[in-house]
Amino acid sequence: HERLADAGGVEFGARAAATGLAAQPPGWDGEARGVTGIHGVPRARRWDTVGSAEAPALRGDAVHFVALGDGTLVVDEDEPNDALMPLADAVEESIPPPYRAEAVRRGAETWAVAASRIAIASVPGLSGEEVELTSTREGKVLRVDGRTTLGSARALERIGEAEGTEYVVRALRLDGELWEVDASPL
Repeated sequence: HERLADAGGVEFGARAAATGLAAQPPGWDGEARGVTGIHGVPRARRWDTVGSAEAPALRGDAVHFVALGDGTLVVDEDEPNDALMPLADAVEESIPPPYRAEAVRRGAETWAVAASRIAIASVPGLSGEEVELTSTREGKVLRVDGRTTLGSARALERIGEAEGTEYVVRALRLDGELWEVDASPL
C-alpha cells in the first residue's frame, strides 16, 4: 500500500495529515460546529406554541393573524374577528400577546394553530409595508419596500441601538403606525 501511495503521490499512514472535518472533528474536545444535522445542534424553533381549537364560524381553510398587546386581532384574510377568538384563546393559554399566528383547518370545525412571539413598535411617518434599517460603521441605510430611501426612522434606530452600534432592524406594517419589528446585531 505504501509503494502504491508513493507512486500516486498520496500521503499514507503516519505521514498523512488529516484535512477538513477530519482534522478537527466535532465532539467533546473538538471544535464546536454550528451546523444542523451534526449531533447536538438543534434546529431553531419556528413556533413558540401550537394548539388546536374548534372555530366553526371560520370560512376558509387557512388564516393568519397578529394579536396586539391590547387583545386586538389584525387579520390578513377576510374573516370576522369574533370567529378567530377560539384560536386566539388556544394560543393565549401558552403565550400572551403580542404574537403572530397561523391556523389551518383540520376538520369541519377543528383548527390547528401555531404562534410566535413578536415585538411591536409605533413608527410614525413611515410609508411602505416593509422596512429594513441597517447600521454599520459606514453609516445607516434605510430601505422601504426594497428601495433605498434618504429618510430616517428614529423609532427603528432606537430599537436597533439596543442591539449595539451595528445592527439590522426589519419591520412589517401591521396597521397604521404599528409595525412588527425584529432587531439583530451584526
